[in-house]
Amino acid sequence: MVNNDSRKRRSEISAALKAKFRNFSFKDFLVTFGVYVAATLIAFFFNRTASDPTLNIAMLYTVGAFVAARYTDGYFYGILYAFVAVISVNYFFTYPYGNIDFSLQGYQVTFIGMLVISIITSISSTVLKAQQELLSKQDKELMEAEKEKMRANLLRAVSHDIRTPLTGIIGNSQSIIDDPAATDEEEKVRIVTNIDREAKWLLSMVENLLSVTRIDEKSSKVKKSPEIVDEVVSTAVSQFRKNFPGQSVRVKVPEEPVMAEMDPMLIQQVLINILNNAKIHSGTKAPIELGVSVEDEDVLFSIRDYGKRIPRDRLESIFDGGSFGTEENSADSTRGMGIGLSICKTIIDAHDGTIEAVDHEDGVEFVFTLPRYMEVMNDAEGIDTFDRG
Repeated sequence: MVNNDSRKRRSEISAALKAKFRNFSFKDFLVTFGVYVAATLIAFFFNRTASDPTLNIAMLYTVGAFVAARYTDGYFYGILYAFVAVISVNYFFTYPYGNIDFSLQGYQVTFIGMLVISIITSISSTVLKAQQELLSKQDKELMEAEKEKMRANLLRAVSHDIRTPLTGIIGNSQSIIDDPAATDEEEKVRIVTNIDREAKWLLSMVENLLSVTRIDEKSSKVKKSPEIVDEVVSTAVSQFRKNFPGQSVRVKVPEEPVMAEMDPMLIQQVLINILNNAKIHSGTKAPIELGVSVEDEDVLFSIRDYGKRIPRDRLESIFDGGSFGTEENSADSTRGMGIGLSICKTIIDAHDGTIEAVDHEDGVEFVFTLPRYMEVMNDAEGIDTFDRG
């Protein structure tokens, strides 16, 4: 398989070089001519100022061969430059001046050596440039494939997660519309509570989708700035507690202020998503632990719950947009969370970080990293850290 890939790459490079060799470009010709003129003018300067300029001039034209090959397409222009450069050295800078004469003893070896070196330099530069263009093309294709995979995952997750709460809202509201007199007050409260829960779930998904729009479509990156981790964590936890006032969260951050490169709104969304999932899917009221630590050049975030565990064979695909709940076909909208974790991974990838789910004896732990902002803070006074129990 490796040999086939290697042969395929060599074939692609060869085809690209042949195509470029056949196609004449006036622009490339002008570039080659410009490099030649510049090298010749500098050579005349060396010829007047240096006592033995021959070696300097030869090296100068050799560098010109590299430049000509670097900024033109194909072998032709670099080889053309090499021939013209050798003739120019003989004509302008070798005795008898103003004549082309390769008959003098020793000159043949010198000029042939210069010609070979110039041609090899030109060919090497051209091949290297072709390889770089091929690698750049492959990287672009991989990026496009990754984007397409992300879109497919999001569409699949959205179609699954939105359909379920909408079905619940329609079903609950329809039960009152069909026979309002037969529904007692207690049942109405239960139905309205269900509608409220489903509507909040839909709102959460809309916020997730809106967060993706902050990621640049062309580069798949975000605009990052140095942010104090404590403040981002505090904001996310406060928002989570508004949604689940009865859920305890134990937050532990370093004593010294820590800064990370991030888009704070997106990282808050990641924290809220994982906290929501820990609350909804753990099946327990045990406290959730949110920890922050520093590891070399990264800031590590961990959210650990103590409830239901995830099968190990599903941990690797948990961020692909699939359903996480233990009941595959449950009508409960809280079972659908693929879009949340899929977007979490998209956001962390856009930050040049990593994210993974880890199974432990008493539940599940989600861990993600962000690049640490390494500049020393000069004004760290007045920034509070917290360690909540």
